[in-house]
Amino acid sequence: MSPRKKIILYNPKAVFYDMPLALLALASNLNSELYEVIIIDGRIDENASETIKKNLDGAICFGVTVLTGKPIVDALEKTRLVKNIAPHVTTVWGGWHASLFPKKTLQDEPTIDISVQGQGEQTFKEIIEVVEKKESLATVKGICFRDGEAIVQNPPRALQDMNELNRINYDFVNVEDYFKKKGQRQFDYISSTGCHFRCAFCADPFVFGRNYSAVEPERMGEEFSYYYEKYQFTEINFQDETLFTYPKRIRALASELLERKIKITWAGTMRADQAHRMDDEDFALVKKSGLRRVLIGVESGSQEMMDWLKKDIKLEYVFEAADKCLKHDIGVIFPFIVGFPKETQKSLAATISVVKQLNAKSEKFETPIFYFKPYPGSRITDDVVKEGYQLPESLEEWSQFDYIGSKGPWVSEEMYRFFERFKFYLKVGYGKRRPLFYPIQLLGRWRVHNNAFGLPIEKKLFEFFKPKQRLS
Repeated sequence: MSPRKKIILYNPKAVFYDMPLALLALASNLNSELYEVIIIDGRIDENASETIKKNLDGAICFGVTVLTGKPIVDALEKTRLVKNIAPHVTTVWGGWHASLFPKKTLQDEPTIDISVQGQGEQTFKEIIEVVEKKESLATVKGICFRDGEAIVQNPPRALQDMNELNRINYDFVNVEDYFKKKGQRQFDYISSTGCHFRCAFCADPFVFGRNYSAVEPERMGEEFSYYYEKYQFTEINFQDETLFTYPKRIRALASELLERKIKITWAGTMRADQAHRMDDEDFALVKKSGLRRVLIGVESGSQEMMDWLKKDIKLEYVFEAADKCLKHDIGVIFPFIVGFPKETQKSLAATISVVKQLNAKSEKFETPIFYFKPYPGSRITDDVVKEGYQLPESLEEWSQFDYIGSKGPWVSEEMYRFFERFKFYLKVGYGKRRPLFYPIQLLGRWRVHNNAFGLPIEKKLFEFFKPKQRLS
């Protein structure tokens, strides 16, 4: 029997430590009798370049998953390293950036041979089969590839039913490494791909066309039983775009966890309208099964802005969701975004008001506030580009794109200064109560209540001792 062909998959450096689910899914859907798959994670392996070099002998493919922003720097470095040492190895980029810029990715960087758009399991499997046989890539849907001097974009691939895919084999990585980095035995899992909704600031509709596929609850129950026994985790962190899309499915999931006596906590994403469709019995069930926290994107405290953003929810549903979660002792993260083009002082004031009201309800409620930064693939970004806004162009420029910590041109310095102080004192005043710091918390609440952020001595001291991280 001939030796297995080697495939190297790489996850670039970043400051978050969720398990590399996309790469694990690719590896799990390849024939293990034919291929030896090695996953190298730049966030875990401090000598990733050396590890890559050691494994290039016998390799036929080097695949990278790439987010827009700082991860591009490391992805480029490692891809160039591979091509310099082993030019015969086919290099493949997938993930969000390649999905948004399939042709441009190849045009910008000659060391990248193929880019994959959208869901990658079947696409990557076909790429490997074609590469090994030295056949034409023209038959593989969902990719861009080089054909001599030309760059060819094939037709898109339809979203595949997730129930047709293999169970993820987490043994391609050392799960304990991620538990250590997170500081808890939190297990990452994705139970659905895509999203039905049309939020104007989100790239998901562009990449997946508002299509959606989800793993059946019975299969999830079987998988969690297996994973729980094998890895002994204490929490499942669902990485779905919208976990609670179908309440019936979530009820079945909760029942599976209870019936199988999988005693863990879990966390996932929920929309306010999904909470609206769930009754008290539903919330009691998911809480009993271990639901600890949900993330409910609000974005704005103004109904007018919500409508402009195509959120398709009513503001009253946000407060209804908050009250239901409060009743059942479920924590909530309510993200907001400020600094949209043409956003008015009235809508900003409405957002500030809603943020204050939600924080006052529970110390388990968090309201992170981000600044709008045009992200490629979204409707709002298309609109502002038409009006003259210039996006980064090259891969090098996109590698400096900070979509979490930076602000767009619609945020004045005065507005930025206000919200940076507002966010800081929200955390001080409404975080978990600590008796020793209670006087400082009271001061933080007073500042928030009165919008009194002058002379922010506490903030400057905190920043001096704990510099802010960039997340991209």
